[in-house]
Amino acid sequence: MNEVELFETYLREEKGSSQNTISSYLRDVHQFTAWLKEERLPVAKVKTEDIERYTRHLSGMGKSTATITRCVASLKSFYGFLQREGKVKTNPARQVTTDKVEHKLPNVLTSREVELFLEQPRCVDAKGYRDKAMLELLYATGIRVTELIDLEIGSVNLAAGVIRCVSKGKERIIPLYPTAVKALSEYIKNVRPQLVDDPNETALFVNMSGERMSRQGFWKLIKHYQDLAGIKKEITPQILRHSFATHLLENGADLRSIQEMLGHADISSTQIYTHLVSQRLKDVYAKAHPRA
Repeated sequence: MNEVELFETYLREEKGSSQNTISSYLRDVHQFTAWLKEERLPVAKVKTEDIERYTRHLSGMGKSTATITRCVASLKSFYGFLQREGKVKTNPARQVTTDKVEHKLPNVLTSREVELFLEQPRCVDAKGYRDKAMLELLYATGIRVTELIDLEIGSVNLAAGVIRCVSKGKERIIPLYPTAVKALSEYIKNVRPQLVDDPNETALFVNMSGERMSRQGFWKLIKHYQDLAGIKKEITPQILRHSFATHLLENGADLRSIQEMLGHADISSTQIYTHLVSQRLKDVYAKAHPRA
């Protein structure tokens, strides 16, 4: 096996990386080795200045700072592996720096926009009841769209007013507000039994054919109700997740609790909402203060 194949085996079998991580690393490394081939430079002979030259090459191709930063990170991991294997003496990517990535604050909806959006599903038929339950649950919990469609019927405890969400082998319990409990109760007791013929179907949310709801199906559902609400801002499951966290923080929730509900492994991922709330306060101040 060549160096890249060995690296892939290491990521998959020893490090246990996810398929997305493996694909991302390999894409960057394959592009780099293709460039090395054009430069007639062996993988094991690469120096720090060669990688710096490659980053300038990427920049000249119009690649974003974020893309170049990710690529350098992939090469650091690749050459770190080769160094441990004794195939290179030093890691030439270790000293390479890139421009600081500008982290844009996430877009969020206002509380009024969320209310308007959640008012759109009409509870006059099975689809309306199901859609109402899905949207209320998403905003009530801030879970990811994958987590939403992966929920099982046994994930909901209506009596306790909570859901049990399992992601990446970790479980978290997230409370529900009364409107979400009511919407879920009506869907589970009166609507889902009409849609599901197969007694072995465990999915909480199903399509009109009684099969587990797909990501694509749910995205179309969101776009449909965005159009009905006449909201010009883009609405996605991720934006609803950001809105959930921001509104909780604005209303006094502590950062650690929000981290736990969102399922963030690192508190730094949750801290972006602090910056977002601070920016919103500055905007309000700038518009409202007579001397601003």
